[in-house]
Amino acid sequence: MKRLGAAFAAAAAGLTLGACEVSIDAEDEAPAAPTVAEAETWMTEAEAAYLDAAIYKERVDWVNRNFITVDTDWLGAKAASEYTALRVRLANEAKRFAGLELPPELARKITLLKTGLTLPAPETAGAAEELNNLATALQSAYGKGKGLYKGTVTPGVDLEALMGTERDPDALLEMWTSWRQVAPPMKPQFERLVEIANAGAGELGYADLGQMWRSNYDMDPDEFAALTDKLWGQVKPLYDELHCHVRAKLGDYYGARLVPQDGPIPAHLLGNMWAQQWGNIYDLVAPEEADPGYDVTELLVAAGYDARKMAKTGEEFFSSLGFAPLPETFWERSLFTKPADREVVCHASAWDIDYVDDIRIKMCTKVNADDFQTMHHELGHNYYQRAYNTQSPLHREGANDGFHEAIGDMIALSITPDYLVKIGLLSEDQVPPASADLGLLMSQALDKIAFLPFGLLVDKWRWQVFSGETTPETYNQDWWNLRTHYQGITPPVARMEGDFDPGAKFHIPANVPYARYFLAHILQFQFHQAACEMAGWEGPLHRCSIYGNAEVGARFNAMMELGMSEPWPDALEAFTGTREMDGSAIIAYFQPLIDYLQEQNQGRQCGW
Repeated sequence: MKRLGAAFAAAAAGLTLGACEVSIDAEDEAPAAPTVAEAETWMTEAEAAYLDAAIYKERVDWVNRNFITVDTDWLGAKAASEYTALRVRLANEAKRFAGLELPPELARKITLLKTGLTLPAPETAGAAEELNNLATALQSAYGKGKGLYKGTVTPGVDLEALMGTERDPDALLEMWTSWRQVAPPMKPQFERLVEIANAGAGELGYADLGQMWRSNYDMDPDEFAALTDKLWGQVKPLYDELHCHVRAKLGDYYGARLVPQDGPIPAHLLGNMWAQQWGNIYDLVAPEEADPGYDVTELLVAAGYDARKMAKTGEEFFSSLGFAPLPETFWERSLFTKPADREVVCHASAWDIDYVDDIRIKMCTKVNADDFQTMHHELGHNYYQRAYNTQSPLHREGANDGFHEAIGDMIALSITPDYLVKIGLLSEDQVPPASADLGLLMSQALDKIAFLPFGLLVDKWRWQVFSGETTPETYNQDWWNLRTHYQGITPPVARMEGDFDPGAKFHIPANVPYARYFLAHILQFQFHQAACEMAGWEGPLHRCSIYGNAEVGARFNAMMELGMSEPWPDALEAFTGTREMDGSAIIAYFQPLIDYLQEQNQGRQCGW
């Protein structure tokens, strides 16, 4: 899952002023009766200061993520603390205009000033600096983390890949447990970070940081939580069928002693370091006689693809929809492969350095099917960033953070056999027959459907932490309670509270809100269904590719150009014709697989 380039979604809690500090003079005392005109003037100055800070901080972040040293950590923390102090001050200054009947656009911007902060610091002297020192230290600890593979110290990014190919349960257990040793030192830092950020959220008028995060969706925070539960309820029956089938197949492979058939699945056996996506165990659970007849990784290697060629192919997809080519600076300034001479944060991310057209990706690309899809996803962020670059600064973001993630994933749904033929990776005679669709759908479901409960529970855990329902003494226990309840998985060995397993997932130490990924997995299918209807597609939804359809591209761009200038239901309606997020497109997409799974699961004891 991927980082937004936009400032206030950044893992280190936003952007900064740094060496080019800009200030907004505030009155010693708030005017007795502020006017709308004063509010408009103030917002113009505030946005100018914000944009200057954003550009500076994005550049500092880029250097820090690409050259992890003590010095760049210091620079990153200083930049972030200065930015946080600015954003908090602006949000507090905006309180002067509470009670005024403001124009809708201005009122929206004032709200965004508050909710756009990921980690707000209180105005207490030194709080912003301490908060961002903690945030930088947490992220750097994760980025430098290593584990063991058959006794050999191995970087985290390589362990992630090995978790998808290794089948020896002992080797999997070694990697799983050793990687989680990166997290225990983070626990006291995380605890203190929560304390400071909650205080900052309180000063802005929120009960806690979780309520503040949930307020960033153009609806009441409790209504947003209820919406996520509703969406989960729509897709949970499909997940339950998938879980039952996967557990049975893993039991056949590993034996019922290792995989009991009446309980949760051991987390280390699902082909992913966090058991969040299961596509790497496709070979163990695939339907019989459903081999698609090709392997995308093998096709890429045989065709001589490297990281840059994968990026060029992604660019060509967007060009086929009518989008302008990426700027030359994208190719000059992006990081496509892991450097051999320094530590970098390898988690794939898209960047918007100047909020106009200096867009980049940072990715330790491997030539395989997963990274081919990831490349399309990250470029989706970049094209979205460029589409809204003429909006005012506070509106240069996705309609909500789920939109940003969904757009890239929607494009990846068009990586169908038809698309592979059109770009020359697959020949016509290699296109699988309809009888092989079960295999393609199973492969998709192991990633897309298996992810849904994980995408939901990460922030449910943090919401509990922020509210105080989950305490430091129960961090790990409550983490695994949620993972078992929603995912039906269990740790392979006993976990102690000091283990702090949440910290072994990038988005926790990086302080990136996670509900966006759950929403993205709903929205991408809703977008895909709408796009295919626009294109006049009449076949099965999972076989549709919008590659080459300029009409869809124009409608797509019209939605993206709105940025965050309108509430997300308006943006959704602009592209799909509806104002409601809906999980029914997922059911339509996977209906043939649902029928298959229900048949296979007859006589099995499902559930956990």
